[in-house]
Amino acid sequence: MKESAENKNIKNIWIFNHYATKPDEPATRSYDFGRELAKKGHNVTIFASSFSHYKLKEKYLSPKEKYRREKYNGVNFIWIKTFPYKRSDWRRVLNMVTYFWNGFFAARKIKEKPDVVIGTCVHSLAVLVAYLTAKRAKSRFFFEVTDPWPQTLIDLNLLSKRNPIAWILRRLEIFFNRKAEKVIHFVPLSREYMKKTKLDEKKVVIIPNGLDISRYKSIKPYKGGNSNNFKIMFLGGHSKYASLETVLGAAKLLSDRKIKKAKFIFVGEGTQKRGLIKMAKEMALSNVDFRPMVQKNKVFGVMGEADAFISIIRKTPDWIGTISSNKLNDYLISGRPIIFAVGSENNPVKKAKAGIVVPPENQEALAGAVMKMISLSKKERMKMGRNGREYAKKNLDIKILSKRLENLL
Repeated sequence: MKESAENKNIKNIWIFNHYATKPDEPATRSYDFGRELAKKGHNVTIFASSFSHYKLKEKYLSPKEKYRREKYNGVNFIWIKTFPYKRSDWRRVLNMVTYFWNGFFAARKIKEKPDVVIGTCVHSLAVLVAYLTAKRAKSRFFFEVTDPWPQTLIDLNLLSKRNPIAWILRRLEIFFNRKAEKVIHFVPLSREYMKKTKLDEKKVVIIPNGLDISRYKSIKPYKGGNSNNFKIMFLGGHSKYASLETVLGAAKLLSDRKIKKAKFIFVGEGTQKRGLIKMAKEMALSNVDFRPMVQKNKVFGVMGEADAFISIIRKTPDWIGTISSNKLNDYLISGRPIIFAVGSENNPVKKAKAGIVVPPENQEALAGAVMKMISLSKKERMKMGRNGREYAKKNLDIKILSKRLENLL
């Protein structure tokens, strides 16, 4: 295996991904691909923040440490000290700036040089430190896009098109696309985004988020759910990006109509969680349950409780459809039906016939979808779940996708 890696002239692969996490936490894309590449003889190092965006607390470093190197199943992690925050304000911006600054100097301290450097956006400063590191080491540079900045910020009304910061981020996006050997995107519709923004779509290589199929064998088999006590679960980050207040609105509609069959379970953490809990209390919702984030190796037990999952993202009028959600992949492989409330042209649920699709940010439509899901027979819901599972096996196996990445590199 090592001989194969050396023959391909790849030895050291560095990935700058601010929000990358180790195997028992969310956002494991970089780790999952890194583990598969390590099995093939490559040396993979991930530069990630030691401050958890998911638990909003310092996870890996003591107050006096700036960096720490650890290894998980053959994948090296360099944990980088970044500024703490509790909400998406100036402190989070400073968190990104300190990742750039400390990440740059952490990379300089490593004696071995990378052959390949991958910069993952979100955010742009993570890509910039990757580019500067690659330039200094005279390495090959690849640009990976998980969220296209500034377009996502503009579409979510977090940033005006006319804001000088949007102009700077757009210039950086153009620069990265020009300098990168290839641009790694998640879905085929990304090429349409590239055309719309006048970027070179010929550079795009599609590698979606993948799944280690073997990890999901322990999920409790789905038997169609209980129509009299139907549990709809959201599993993931409670962020502004998600439209979880719409789910609370749907729960309120069902509660007002004296419909007690549906229960909504929110599992995870995030900057919006406190506000959502407060909103649920003000609405006097008894059909809503908030739970803390669980480690990835324990999440399967929690997923087994669900009768259906909900995938929801805030309405984005200018969205091109470049959505590839880790949690949606989890939902698909779980064998359970999905309510898909996302305005994306990339719609695996519709393609796989794995659930019910409704418009985003429409609590009336969402409440209707919940009632429709409950009204289906167990066999109909089981068929949706099987469809999703088969789709995931055919399209999202990490072993197949990592081979695609290795061939690219």
